[in-house]
Amino acid sequence: MSADLVTNPPPPLLRYAMVGGGRDAFIGAVHRRAMALDGRFRLVAGALSSTPAKALASGADLGLDPGRNHGSWQELLADELRRPPGERIDLVVIVTPNHVHHEVALAFVDAGFHVVCDKPLVHTSAQARAIEQRVAARGTVFGVSYNYTGYPMVRQAREMLRAGSIGRVRKLIVEYQQGWLATALEASPNKQAGWRTDPARSGVAGAIGDIGSHAENLVSSVTGLRLEALCADLGHFVPGRRLDDDASLLLRFEGGARGVLIASQIAVGCENDLRLRIFGETGSLDWRQESPNELVHMPLDGPRRILTRGSPWLGAAALRACKLPPGHPEAFLEAFANLYGGVAEDILAHQAGRVADALAADYPRVADGVRGVLFIEQTVASAASELKWTAMPG
Repeated sequence: MSADLVTNPPPPLLRYAMVGGGRDAFIGAVHRRAMALDGRFRLVAGALSSTPAKALASGADLGLDPGRNHGSWQELLADELRRPPGERIDLVVIVTPNHVHHEVALAFVDAGFHVVCDKPLVHTSAQARAIEQRVAARGTVFGVSYNYTGYPMVRQAREMLRAGSIGRVRKLIVEYQQGWLATALEASPNKQAGWRTDPARSGVAGAIGDIGSHAENLVSSVTGLRLEALCADLGHFVPGRRLDDDASLLLRFEGGARGVLIASQIAVGCENDLRLRIFGETGSLDWRQESPNELVHMPLDGPRRILTRGSPWLGAAALRACKLPPGHPEAFLEAFANLYGGVAEDILAHQAGRVADALAADYPRVADGVRGVLFIEQTVASAASELKWTAMPG
C-alpha cells in the first residue's frame, strides 16, 4: 500500500436514499450516475415511485436491500429514524415531480437529514421560505440541482467576471431553446411531458419553470447581479396546452445592467441549447452548453480568444471542476457530479464540526432555490399584466 493511501485515506462513502426516480424516470438515473462518478456516494435506501408496487420493483432493479426498499417516502423516513444514528442515511435525494418536493423536503430537513432536491424547489415562495427557515434552524446541508453551474467553463466565466476581466457588466443575453414539446407530446404515454404540462404537478409555469429557472440561476451564479425587475411575455403555442411553452423576458439588474432571457420548448430543431453571453465595458464572454468545454473571451483591446477546459492557465474553480485531461470531452454528467462533489464536501465538514472550504463546497443552495421560485412567480405575474404593452398606431 502506498504511503499516500496510508496518510490520506479516501473519505467515507456517504449513504443516500432517493425519493422518486424509479422505472421510466429520466432524471433519477441521471442523479445516480452523476453521484457514482466520483465514488463518494452509495445508494442504500429508497422510495422510488408514488406507486408502492412500482417503487418496490424499482428498488429491486437497483439491488436495494429489501429492508430498505420502501413503497412510500413516509415509510422510508420512519424506517431511517428507527435505525441507530450510525446506520442512517447521510442524505436524501428528491427527484419527484415538483408538487411532491415541499412535503418531502420539509419532513426530511425537520428530521435532521441533509437534502438535495431537484429544481424548481417548490410551487410557491411561501413553501420555499418555509424550507429555507427550517434548514437554517436545523443547520443541515441543502442542495438544489441547478446542475449547469457545475461546468468548469461556467466557473471560469464566473471567476473572470468577478476579477474584472470584462469590466462592469452592461448587458447579458441568456437563452435556453428546446424543441421536444413542439407537438402535443403530453397526449402520448411520455411521462415527463405529462407532468411538466400539468399545473397540478408542475406548478404555475411550464417552460419558464423547467428551463427558464436554469437560465436565471446560470445568470445569477456567474454574474452575482441581483435582478431588480422583469417584464415577461409567456405563451403556449400547442393547442390545449395549459402552461407556457415559450417565454421572452426583459431583465433589469442592480447597478444598471440590462438583460434578455428566452426559454422555449417549441423551438423546432433545438435540442438542449443553453447559451449565456455577457457584455461588459471592456470585453465579452460567450458560453454554450452544447459546446461546454469552450469559453469565448472577446476583449475590447485584443483578439478574440477561446479558453478550453483543463488548460493550466484557467482559474482554481475551473481547474478543480475538471475531471479529465485537456482534449478529452467532458460534459453533462461530469457537471452534475461537480454539484454532488460540493454537497459531499459540505456534509463531511458538517459531520466533522468544521466549516467547509468554499472552493470545495461549491454548489447551489437553498437560497438559490428560493430565488428561483420567486423568479418564476414574478415572471407569471408580469406576463398576466397588460400594462407593459404599448400599442403601435394603425
